[in-house]
Amino acid sequence: MNDAPSKPLVLFMPSGKRGRFAVGTPVLEAARQLGVYVESVCGGRATCGRCQVSVQEGRFAKHGIKSANDHLSPIGPKEERYDRVRGLPEGRRLSCSAQILGDLVIDVPQDTVINAQVVRKAADERVFDRNSAIRMCYVEVEEPDMEKPLGDLDRLKAALAADWHLENLEVDFHLIPTVQSILRKGEWKVTAAVHKDHDDAHPRLVALYPGLKNEAYGIACDIGSTTIAMHLSSLLSGRTVASAGTSNPQIRFGEDLMSRVSYVMMNPDGREAMTLAVREAVNRLIDKVCAEGGVSREDILDSVFVGNPIMHHLFLGIDPTELGGAPFALAVSGAVHVKSSEIGLPMNPGTRTYILPCIAGHVGADAAAATLSEGPHRQDEMMLLVDIGTNAEIVLGNAARTVAASSPTGPAFEGAEISSGQRAAPGAIERVRIDPITLEPRFRVIGIEPWSDEPGFAEAAAAVGVTGICGSGIIEVIAEMYLAGIISEDGVVDGSLAERSPRILQNGRTFSYLLHDGEPRITVTQNDVRAIQLAKAALYAGVKLLMDKLGIGHVDRIGLAGAFGTFIDPKFAMVLGLIPDCDLTRVKAVGNAAGTGARMCLLNRSYRREIEETVRKIEKIETALEPKFQEHFVHAMALPNKIDPFPNLAVAVTLPERKVLADTAGEGGARRRRRSRE
Repeated sequence: MNDAPSKPLVLFMPSGKRGRFAVGTPVLEAARQLGVYVESVCGGRATCGRCQVSVQEGRFAKHGIKSANDHLSPIGPKEERYDRVRGLPEGRRLSCSAQILGDLVIDVPQDTVINAQVVRKAADERVFDRNSAIRMCYVEVEEPDMEKPLGDLDRLKAALAADWHLENLEVDFHLIPTVQSILRKGEWKVTAAVHKDHDDAHPRLVALYPGLKNEAYGIACDIGSTTIAMHLSSLLSGRTVASAGTSNPQIRFGEDLMSRVSYVMMNPDGREAMTLAVREAVNRLIDKVCAEGGVSREDILDSVFVGNPIMHHLFLGIDPTELGGAPFALAVSGAVHVKSSEIGLPMNPGTRTYILPCIAGHVGADAAAATLSEGPHRQDEMMLLVDIGTNAEIVLGNAARTVAASSPTGPAFEGAEISSGQRAAPGAIERVRIDPITLEPRFRVIGIEPWSDEPGFAEAAAAVGVTGICGSGIIEVIAEMYLAGIISEDGVVDGSLAERSPRILQNGRTFSYLLHDGEPRITVTQNDVRAIQLAKAALYAGVKLLMDKLGIGHVDRIGLAGAFGTFIDPKFAMVLGLIPDCDLTRVKAVGNAAGTGARMCLLNRSYRREIEETVRKIEKIETALEPKFQEHFVHAMALPNKIDPFPNLAVAVTLPERKVLADTAGEGGARRRRRSRE
């Protein structure tokens, strides 16, 4: 495809895939050429309606795109007929009929996608001591008496004080008009839901039920920049009733956090649009977990949310612009307590929301929750906790001292900025092995059980498709390319191997590796390797700065948090130099630790006090201000590292002899000097 600037640039969300196309190209055809999954059952006849898309309007500075609805052809007869007969939601177009006229950001709505992203953030099975902020208190209230002119609410308060020692009880105003009818419906026997977060706070009556009500629920939610994960739990038993996840709809405004800040800065209603989008997604998840768990929304009485600082601010309706540049000032860093209805989450009128404190300008409430879950501050061992997303959050320390920082890894690990990259959905390559002799690959695909060289793969692939590479696959293929000698320590693809294998393809002055020769053709290009090197070097440099601050040369344990950390193989992460050397048996995926920390705070208010106190003690390191960051970054561009030894890794993996090749494209300043491995 010719990338002439005269051709409009089209960017598809949430996949992040982009390309230039001739004016008049149908959007569906552009999607197919890029390997973007847009379903069409009717073969482009505009009758099935499965190929719906929408245009995201505004200026997208990162991509140099001004996207507008009039950059698509006007609605034609086929779409008019479909809208008349079946109905087309406002803002939607049929991609088989709509033609490209100018630069576009196209959103593929997830409700039209069968092979939607696999959001793999289930709750873990840990059991916590319960000390919920909500208590369900059954009482029998004295009936009215002509000789005791005490109001019904006051007699209810007296009964709660007598039976439950709830002194100085405050009452949500929304209950006052309903107290009399509830008491009479329950024949003076009622269950009071009382909220008390802090020990020194007054208890507050937030809900009242006739008769005995022996269940109440709460939600714990992790709002990630890519995915949102929610758990519905019983506040009485602590069991997780239901879990659900979805893509964060803010992706349409920008893949990474800074792109979203930029969108807010360049579009007057940008903040409101992103706040509304995330709250709508959260409300849909609430409906989903309630339906799955057979629970009424009205029975949810408490909620806990976590997220990185920009997600935190946008969820609360705070303009995140100040986080876009130094000194990265948070509007609020401490814990936030609000009524859920005040932030657009209607559940029970008395439902409360607690949001964990943020650690620093780019180390958020999600990192605080992960810290609470994994507890480096509770142990003597030196633990490194890394949550790898579009912005890596890093916590390092033990009971004596803990430090934290963030590192701008960008979206490469999640498939964006990679030529064949995609999110973790059916059809994505997630595991890769390369034979070091023949250079032939074998791989495993999400949604297909056998590996690519095993019986049954071809039949399954014909149904599911092999559409791209997700984050864990990208890590593994580049690590395997290094172990097989296809790329040098400086990340240069060795073009001389083209004589040995047809898998090594020439692309002008650089070379790429052919992973899958199908439709679409999946290759790993020199630019892909560079994108991963830049991302991993940023993360490793951040880790090294924290190690410098603590004056340590090694870590005892490593926890890889988040959905991405759950599915990457620690061995390959270390081969890549994504994390420092460590005994591989002590490198663990800790799952959605942020979600676990949120659930801990939901089920036990003592954990809220623990993390508030811990965050006050954590030392925050701003990588942008540290003079050694660039030095660490340069060394970390090499695989696994230019100067740091990896003795534990060398025991587990046969590392190749170091070879340094000239980077003919000049992309990354490859060094020519040779160095023997220490």
